[in-house]
Amino acid sequence: MATRATQFRTVTPALVEQRAAARHRILLTKTKVSGRDKSPVEAMLHDLSVYGCRLACQVSHAVGDRIWLRLRGDQPVSATVAWNDGEYLGCRFDAPIDRNLMRSLTLVIC
Repeated sequence: MATRATQFRTVTPALVEQRAAARHRILLTKTKVSGRDKSPVEAMLHDLSVYGCRLACQVSHAVGDRIWLRLRGDQPVSATVAWNDGEYLGCRFDAPIDRNLMRSLTLVIC
């Protein structure tokens, strides 16, 4: 039975990552990003999953903007900006990227 003391207790954020796929550190750090009516600019990738990525970009993109990334010189990958905290962008790919491309960007041989 709940008491009045526990009814208004503050809740802290969950410590468990709730993403659909794990994010991985990457070997490639630079990519080209272009937006609608914007010329391509260089951006720094920080982490990557088959469904999205986090990157730092000099050009501001609003939440919901459609952007295109060039990873390893392949065809552009279309994505939508999911969040922007002023320093980093979180992007969700419109379609999951190819697993072979994912492996080539994240595989570390020791």
